[in-house]
Amino acid sequence: MEEEDSGAAMDGIITQFNTYEDFLDSQITSLDLFYLEDEELARQLVELGYRGSGEVLKREEFEARKAAAEASRLSQRTQQKILSSAGKEIKDHFLKALALREEANRNGKMTSIIFVRDKNSHGQELSGYIDFAHRLKTEDFEVYFSGKKKLLPRPTDLRERKERPLEDPAGFEASFYNWETHVSTSNASPNYQVIAENSSGLLFKNKRDRKIVNVDPKAPPGDNTTRTPIQTQLYTQAVIYDHITRRKT
Repeated sequence: MEEEDSGAAMDGIITQFNTYEDFLDSQITSLDLFYLEDEELARQLVELGYRGSGEVLKREEFEARKAAAEASRLSQRTQQKILSSAGKEIKDHFLKALALREEANRNGKMTSIIFVRDKNSHGQELSGYIDFAHRLKTEDFEVYFSGKKKLLPRPTDLRERKERPLEDPAGFEASFYNWETHVSTSNASPNYQVIAENSSGLLFKNKRDRKIVNVDPKAPPGDNTTRTPIQTQLYTQAVIYDHITRRKT
């Protein structure tokens, strides 16, 4: 208990004083200065423990604690700013939906799969599934939430190589498809394994709890998963599959 009280007192000193000299000066009385007639000497006596009415604290310990406190403050500031959607004025429903899911996808409580259909910068129509949690870790989403850039599927997102065109853009069997070049690909991500060759169509298996996510709009999405179509003015079509992840015990 005494050690805890001492540590709390030291933390109070670190918070109260910006420099070690400020701390030493707080221990010097006007009477000390009257007899010593030397401020620097008075500081030295306080540091050695011969003067002063408070805690004896060496310069090295003060500076070490000060540096630790500053590092903690910067770390907390970084954590507070980790959400790319924080402080953004978001109007589109799709981006609002992503903002609501950002923290849960960052901390691992949820792994959302985003289906997007739209046109790229060349005017080609693209459609694909995006592992939201993975993309959050690998790129800066502020450009999307600020409206500077569109979130579009890439060939590097969930995919498997195929060469045939697909008929139903809402329930298609590949993760990435360019409707003009007829290039279709799919690939596993850190969170999901792609299961494409089966009678149920395209499925995703969550690698953490091994639950299946069914993206067929006519079928149930699977255990712990919800399917949410999003009305958006920025994209041709957008659907979000939210999977609540549960570790196996």
